[in-house]
Amino acid sequence: MATRVGPRVALDVRHLRKCYGSVVAVEDVSFGVRQGEIFGILGPNGSGKTTTVECLQGLRRADAGEIDVLGLDPRTEAGRLRQRIGAQLQESALPDRIKVWEALHFFSSLAPGGPDWRDVMERWDLGGLRNRAFSTLSGGQQQRLLVALAVVNGPELVFLDEMTTGLDPSSRRVVWQLVRDLRDQGTTVVMVTHFMDEAEHLCDRIAVIHGGRVAALGTTAELIAEFAGRSEVTFSTDLADIDFVRHVDGVATVEQDGTRVIVRGTGPVLARVAAALVAHGDAPIDLEIRRGSLEDAFLAITGDGSAT
Repeated sequence: MATRVGPRVALDVRHLRKCYGSVVAVEDVSFGVRQGEIFGILGPNGSGKTTTVECLQGLRRADAGEIDVLGLDPRTEAGRLRQRIGAQLQESALPDRIKVWEALHFFSSLAPGGPDWRDVMERWDLGGLRNRAFSTLSGGQQQRLLVALAVVNGPELVFLDEMTTGLDPSSRRVVWQLVRDLRDQGTTVVMVTHFMDEAEHLCDRIAVIHGGRVAALGTTAELIAEFAGRSEVTFSTDLADIDFVRHVDGVATVEQDGTRVIVRGTGPVLARVAAALVAHGDAPIDLEIRRGSLEDAFLAITGDGSAT
């Protein structure tokens, strides 16, 4: 039986484990999701992130661990839980001939009490497609419908797995705003994504799952600071000797190739390097800084060349 958690926690999972025969898909995953936040799950392919969210929804039965979702255990109370959550799965499909309006109407009828399905159809820009059959929709249109179906019942918590796959950049931005609106209305969102910009723009906190475990957990800023905290300052100089730059506070490395210089360091390294250069009679007009990104942090955490 899962330990019940306080009212500010929508989801709590401790030491989740799931195996498929001799293959360990999830080794030991623990994290909590606060009410009303957008919580992101990142990880390389095969890391266990999709299996984790499927266990949290009761779609797969965990082999070990404690799970509390909205005060319910998905292993024994999956029926009650599904009345209160929404889900858009990575591998989702509808009957080829079902029309957009029919799908929304049907899903809405399964859990009465949510918003009017017609309003949801318009909000997710599906009104012009209402009489189109599912099989005739483009990949992006199908994806947008599947996300709309995940929220048509007005869920307290919604799971979104690769929600913007197949969407063009403009449509992705629209969906991002709709997800923010869900959060602002009090809905808790758990999203799995392989788009670093999506996670950076949307997520209040992020868990990076690697090798079936939570390898890192925090806000984007916290993850970058811990795993990709070095900044890279570049500039050109005609100074014959720039050894003084190596002694500037926060500077870790200095590389010079002809007149081009790359300085890596932490803290307000740009301001400090600029001050040192001016003090030595140089004021480069091409002084630039590149800060660590979420992708840099992700690659440092996973030690992997893949950001998926």
